[in-house]
Amino acid sequence: MVQFRLPKDSQVLKGIQHPAIIQKKGLRQIDIYRYDPDQDSNPRLDRYQVDPETLGPMVLDVLLGIKDQIDSTLTLRRSCREGVCGSCAMNINGQNTLACTEPLAQHSGSIKIYPLPHLPVIKDLVTDLSQIYRQYASIEPWLKPKGIPDDGLEQRQMHDDRRQLEGLVECILCACCSTSCPSYWWNGDQYLGPLVLLQAERWLKDTRDGATQERLKALDDTFKLYRCHTIMNCTNTCPKGLNPAKAIAHIKSAMVTIDKDPR
Repeated sequence: MVQFRLPKDSQVLKGIQHPAIIQKKGLRQIDIYRYDPDQDSNPRLDRYQVDPETLGPMVLDVLLGIKDQIDSTLTLRRSCREGVCGSCAMNINGQNTLACTEPLAQHSGSIKIYPLPHLPVIKDLVTDLSQIYRQYASIEPWLKPKGIPDDGLEQRQMHDDRRQLEGLVECILCACCSTSCPSYWWNGDQYLGPLVLLQAERWLKDTRDGATQERLKALDDTFKLYRCHTIMNCTNTCPKGLNPAKAIAHIKSAMVTIDKDPR
């Protein structure tokens, strides 16, 4: 169990630093965004002091330690702790990333932790992703096969065809990219955003899928696709090292092949 070596009366410090903590060497200052819409009129930053020598190596370890040992009211999402589920996506020192794969040692001095930006806050570090999930569902992210194979077996794919999906299927839907995109901040109700468009490219490139024209027509919209201005925030912030901006550019290029025949 994580143990915190703290001065006796400095468990939770809301916006101020206790003099006793200043004198204790080796502690790291963690400022965390706190907001409960049911109780708080405005958000605040709560300040915690932790001893890094007693913690795991990642920022998520710090958050769980604070929740377990200092302040049980702190609310956050987490699951796999291996950078696979995307649940613990948040803004750490100004960068959208996964708390479970963000090393504490990578940050010097104090650490400021906020929820993903420009999303409704349910509580503390938990944001409402409903809109992004609805947009994701709108691209129909499932295989629409060309037909049943003659032998009646599964839809097979050659190795070279499968390699075309690399850089797309690794997306874990963490939403770090879309919530770092100014175009999505301004037009999120209409622009699909980097996350959803990268997923759309994943199905457009799948050689087993037979609905390419249908998918392109569904994306052929002034706002759904063309609000991307290639700012590259999405690519710079992706914790999996993917390139949503490149996927969006490929979709734009593929639009020249769309069948405009109204019949």
